[in-house]
Amino acid sequence: MSDWTSDANESLTLSLVRSQEDKDILGEGESYEKFHPSFTYPIYGEDEKIYGYRDLSIDLRFASGSLEQYLSVIYSEKLPSTSTVDDVEGTLREFIPSGYHTDLATFHERVESDASSFRPSGQLIHSYTRPAPSSTSKGKRKRSGNQAIDPDSEEAIEYEVYHATWDTPGFREYHRKMQLFILLYIEGGSYINEEEDTWEFVILFEKRKRRDPSHGVAYHFVGYSSLYPFYYFPEKVRLRLSQFVILTPYQRQGHGCELYKGIYQYILKNPNIAELTVEDPAEAFEDLRDKNDLEMLLANEQFLEEGFGEQASGRARKSGRGQLASAKFPSQGKLVPPANKAWMEKWRKDLKIAGRQFQRLVEMLILFHLDPSDKAKLRAYRLQVKERLYRFNFEILAQLEEEERYEKLEETFQSVKEDYHRILKFVN
Repeated sequence: MSDWTSDANESLTLSLVRSQEDKDILGEGESYEKFHPSFTYPIYGEDEKIYGYRDLSIDLRFASGSLEQYLSVIYSEKLPSTSTVDDVEGTLREFIPSGYHTDLATFHERVESDASSFRPSGQLIHSYTRPAPSSTSKGKRKRSGNQAIDPDSEEAIEYEVYHATWDTPGFREYHRKMQLFILLYIEGGSYINEEEDTWEFVILFEKRKRRDPSHGVAYHFVGYSSLYPFYYFPEKVRLRLSQFVILTPYQRQGHGCELYKGIYQYILKNPNIAELTVEDPAEAFEDLRDKNDLEMLLANEQFLEEGFGEQASGRARKSGRGQLASAKFPSQGKLVPPANKAWMEKWRKDLKIAGRQFQRLVEMLILFHLDPSDKAKLRAYRLQVKERLYRFNFEILAQLEEEERYEKLEETFQSVKEDYHRILKFVN
């Protein structure tokens, strides 16, 4: 790499800045400053390179709740301005709202002010509690991120999920601050058109108690998802999940699962929404979706009883919610391969799950309960899965010779089955 060429991903540093009071209560291992984007090509070009500087540093900070921004661009040397020298700040300015701070002292004053005054806009639709990471040096035992905790405990951190639209007061301006994360963390991500007024949004915040009880609580941005409704005959809508992002400091802690749960619960409770679909999901999101949908089905006693026999729900209850490994059920119900299609469609509509996704979930559950020695059931299962695969890939398979088509279907079936086994381990 030329001495005058910088890696845009490494040069751009992001921070979530908390007030001093809120920093003081953070536990060991909690850090929300200095993380880097996954992508910068939507801003600085396909090669993600910036030319014309040495020791380039782009410092973009966000007030952790209000997302008020500060931007600083520094370097040790710069080439004389020519058409080939990149305008670092000018280029980034096209993607963030005007009015960002360039004076650090003024920015920190705003952070301190926003810490006590900022509140999420929109309707609260979901909440959950997690233990705060605690330092062993303070004599406190560390807890795992998913461990249950008393909400009134001093160690408890609440998280809240809010639903908003363009009509929510103040949200349009807030969205302009947070939408940059879509470009920086979703491959192929792009800004949505504000002129399309039917967009819906679901935003996740950390709600942290402050050291001085009279100061109330502080809210910190964690991530969000955008949703777009489509007409669904005759008088409902199909809601498509379009964008989904959890910021780097909060990743791999189960917050993505909770944000998805908040979205799904909102859809279940809304009589005008027929089902949830997902637009071109990344592999990591598909895994998250599969895990949560499977656990939801395993927690539904009526579904288990009808699907696997009258003993199913009782055994699942003994094994605990989402514990698939110990819930081996006799195949007496509607999910004996080939599964009862009318029964599946009734449940699919009730649970508001898209057709292909529900078929996949059913195939996973059947696979887990199949007796490897029952050749008739194994054959029926194979035909059930291949029928779906054939319909889904009809245009491609129809162009192949018969023998090649059979080989391709078998190859795809084996690959799907292998992937199902991988996914089922998530809920074991």
